[in-house]
Amino acid sequence: MNALVALCHFCELHGPRTLFCTEALHPPSPDPSSQAGAPAPGDRDRDGDREGEGLTMRANSSATQRGEMCEGCRSLPASHPGFVSIDDETGIRFLSHQHPRQPQLFSVVRQACVRSLSCEVCPGREGPIFFGDEQHGFVFSHTFFIKDSLARGFQRWYSIVMVAMDRIYLINSWPFLLRHLRLTIQSLQSTALKVFDSEQGVCPQRAVRMNSVFSPAVFPHQRSGNAARSLTSLTQHPSLWASLHSSFSWLLKACGSRLTEKLLEGAPTEDTLVLIERQTEQEEEMSCWEGAEGGGAKSQRHQSESGMGHDFLCENATCDLPGLKFRSLRHLRQVLGAADFRQLAWHVLMGNQVIWRGADPGLIQSAFTVLKSLLPVGCVRSVPYSAQYEEAYKCNFLGLSPDVLIPAHVSSSEFSVLVDVVLDRSSQTSAGGEDDVGSVYQFSLSSANTQPTDRGPTLLNKLEVALSNENLSVDVVSHCLLCLKEEWMNKVKVLFKFSKVDGRGREDTQKVLALLGATGPSEEDNVRLLKYWMTGLSKTYKSHLMTAVRGGERSPSQ
Repeated sequence: MNALVALCHFCELHGPRTLFCTEALHPPSPDPSSQAGAPAPGDRDRDGDREGEGLTMRANSSATQRGEMCEGCRSLPASHPGFVSIDDETGIRFLSHQHPRQPQLFSVVRQACVRSLSCEVCPGREGPIFFGDEQHGFVFSHTFFIKDSLARGFQRWYSIVMVAMDRIYLINSWPFLLRHLRLTIQSLQSTALKVFDSEQGVCPQRAVRMNSVFSPAVFPHQRSGNAARSLTSLTQHPSLWASLHSSFSWLLKACGSRLTEKLLEGAPTEDTLVLIERQTEQEEEMSCWEGAEGGGAKSQRHQSESGMGHDFLCENATCDLPGLKFRSLRHLRQVLGAADFRQLAWHVLMGNQVIWRGADPGLIQSAFTVLKSLLPVGCVRSVPYSAQYEEAYKCNFLGLSPDVLIPAHVSSSEFSVLVDVVLDRSSQTSAGGEDDVGSVYQFSLSSANTQPTDRGPTLLNKLEVALSNENLSVDVVSHCLLCLKEEWMNKVKVLFKFSKVDGRGREDTQKVLALLGATGPSEEDNVRLLKYWMTGLSKTYKSHLMTAVRGGERSPSQ
């Protein structure tokens, strides 16, 4: 990540000062034209020595400036070469010293330091804030206090700033930065508080100050003596700067790798928008819960619940579970049989609750992974494996252990389907291969639904044609399904705009359905699918439509 992290301090004598700075140096891009004249290994070693000497020289060249500093404004000794960490994967080097290596960065960090500890503060003077411009960079700043028994008000003012030129990237990283910088700040504050309590126990400074005689002549000398306390002295942490170097280096690496650019063909799909919204909601909720009481327990519960949306893209938990698994929709259809597969897929597309009950969590989760591909991401609510029944409003995919009883109102409901997975004890076939699912397990499908499932919806009819065609590979079938989902998701958008936003009547809606090709023998199933898939539309798309409609209503009057 092209950013820089710095720890700043407001000195009572010298004002805002930069204490510690960590920056990332990216390796130079290989130039094919210069490969012929590539330097020898010895030359590269000498270049590295020169760069190291340059870093030390820059540190020593600021000795004059350091002489004007008090102990509270200084972090590393003048002879200290700084800290260096190298990322073996990317070749990026993370360098830490009191000031940046480059003069341009020095002025940028200096301005960010002054603004973070003077004018750009949040209410209460503690907390995060964002500021900056295109010329001097954008800054995420978090100000905080450190306890000091000798300071005015018994505390000193610090800030941690991250400076970057990419405003959008920095704003999108706000929840991540806030969460991890608070951990670093809380560690510093708790360590300093222990030192403060021990010093106050030996010599309470409040009583000393109240009993001392105030004299204007000695007041500057008193301030000078109290101001010269370093952060190392306040925390009694012998390896404080090495720890901060590790923390800041990890923050730069993690923040740079958590958001990556991805080439998209055309506008983002509804699935992409829903996944972005879910990730944003999870990060915001986690950052809000961490500061509250019982935040750890709530965060763990939230992670288990929010995993329902996350496992749609990465099924690492499923892949790590041992045992047999379903590999694709075609494999599932071969094991269950064409009739049972169609009935199961019909329930999935109609939004009914699909319950799998068995003793193999890996097999059940693999079945859910395959069946989820039939639906938009926004329609998926999954509980992979549970020891108790969960209601349909919580999940439409539910995995249960074999001893869980299904409530009577669910068993008699036409809006659910149950698949019992039973071990076939009569089978002597080894369960070593993935193709032995049908010979090792027996699958019993039951539902109270009496509606025929052989008419539609049209999407299922087309999908079964592709699945039954053995000349089409699994990848080709997957792309066919993706195209079918996009086609019907576009129809969902048209119907949502026409019926929900514009508020048209039944007769007009019927004409639109005919125009979309949703009428005919499978019209009832098609309409039911369209209405169910409306629930999977992203909030971004719905908000965009409502904003456009309100703008259109206001424009004639204006």
